[in-house]
Amino acid sequence: MNKLKQWLGFDPAKSSLKVELMAGFTTFLTMSYILAVNPNILATTGMDKGALFTATALSAAIATLLLAVMAKLPMAQAPSMGLNAFFAFTMCQAMGLTWQQSLTVLLIEGILFLLITVFKVRNLILYCIPTNLRYAISVGIGMFIAFIGLKNAGAIVADSATYVKMGTFTPTAMLGLLSIVLSSLLMARRVKGSLFIAIIITSVVAVATGHVELPDNWSPVAMPQSIAPTFCQFDFSVLGNPKVIMIVISLLLVNVFDSIGTILALADKLGIVRADGTIPHVNEAMLSDAIGTTCASMLGCSTISTYVESASGVAEGGRSGVTSLVTGLLFVVAIFLSPIFLLIPSFATSGALVMVGVLMVNSFKCINFDDMSEAFPSFITIITMVLCYSIADGISLGILSYVFMKLFTGKWRQLNPTICILAVIFIINYAVR
Repeated sequence: MNKLKQWLGFDPAKSSLKVELMAGFTTFLTMSYILAVNPNILATTGMDKGALFTATALSAAIATLLLAVMAKLPMAQAPSMGLNAFFAFTMCQAMGLTWQQSLTVLLIEGILFLLITVFKVRNLILYCIPTNLRYAISVGIGMFIAFIGLKNAGAIVADSATYVKMGTFTPTAMLGLLSIVLSSLLMARRVKGSLFIAIIITSVVAVATGHVELPDNWSPVAMPQSIAPTFCQFDFSVLGNPKVIMIVISLLLVNVFDSIGTILALADKLGIVRADGTIPHVNEAMLSDAIGTTCASMLGCSTISTYVESASGVAEGGRSGVTSLVTGLLFVVAIFLSPIFLLIPSFATSGALVMVGVLMVNSFKCINFDDMSEAFPSFITIITMVLCYSIADGISLGILSYVFMKLFTGKWRQLNPTICILAVIFIINYAVR
């Protein structure tokens, strides 16, 4: 027990090993949908899906196991649902980078995130962005993810006249809608692992109806898929691209807000927030995130973040790093179950994407719409992410509109030097495009 307390912060007076083990399993079950969703999203860039699955599981395992030992908190980390979309649809599609170049950008961002965490510069970045814009960024990413889910389901399709319209009720579209309906109903009923269950049920129906074919001699268990197709496949020629500065800044901003916001919420549930508002081991949790992100880029995966689904494990009684240790080890076990996860079609993950979007849009109610100098930049942030299909443009235009609104409404004292510097960088970026 002394070793467990020393290494993982386990306290028999606050919890039991049985409870911690169950909490770790619950957290894994709740967030295991990422093993199906992340490869499907990143594979749209041309990356090898088998390698992506292994990279996703390994990245989640590395970050979560580091968090267990370093921070000793019952939280789990894995590729971010917002930043995987940023990688695939903003960096690779909207900005035209290859996935190799995008991995290089992630490596740079990971190293910078590591440095700003070690030197505690992250607080400067975190607090330079106004509260309302932080909420707007979360809402915008949520709507962007939900939009992708609806597109994958076939509920939304392209149209030359109106840009987008409702899709037709094809068999695959119906299966996508089944995933969305099941996910929402199971979550409403508070079923543990509801997103994962909805994905599996939809996939089973797809196999039963012939819309997904089982390979010959299929087995649910197999040796891990090779990560060779994505491992350290960097293209440093991207460093000459002026867009890289904006991309790295956007990644850093989203990563900082995402991680800190989630850790704050989970710490509040744990009841460990101190009187002065600080959280024990928060820097270590951020450090495991930064190390995980750097490792993920080398493996060929998107940016790591702390998962709000960790709250399910906390609700089960998880209070120490034992919970995150169990979750991390289960991600290692999952590597041998790749045939199951790689069989899952993109439309089956639509429900998970839409429901994650629903959860993130919850921050909308926190935005102050009584002050137009706050409301307008928040609105621009949200709508730009969805309509321009770009998280980076949403953040940059949101910050620019915030600075302009404060300057020209006589509220310039509400600006800080850091956000003004960011605004100048974004203006230069758009000028040289």
